[in-house]
Amino acid sequence: MLRFDSGLKVYLHREAVDFRQSINGLAALVEQALGLDPFSAAIYVFRNRRADRIKLLLWERNGFWLLYKRLEKDRFAWPRREAVATLSVEQLHWLLDGIDLEAVRRHPERAYHRAS
Repeated sequence: MLRFDSGLKVYLHREAVDFRQSINGLAALVEQALGLDPFSAAIYVFRNRRADRIKLLLWERNGFWLLYKRLEKDRFAWPRREAVATLSVEQLHWLLDGIDLEAVRRHPERAYHRAS
């Protein structure tokens, strides 16, 4: 399994895209539809209409990576809340493993000012 650095930002394009698009088309979608910079330290995630295929686009120093995953029988559980969902790298790994992110709930983060 491929693992990404935890410092990367992850953006999901909520709507299905035409999977005939390759790097240039997806980079244009990042700029025009998402309003983001395709050359930033981020992973942009796209899915097809049936949600059984996923493409990841990311820039690394001197060129783009385009990763593609096709599921044989299952579907990706795609978050439906905002138009552009932001995830942590950990949540991206969960999505790629088939975990429904909307069903997963973490304990709330606690911040205390005194120990006693």
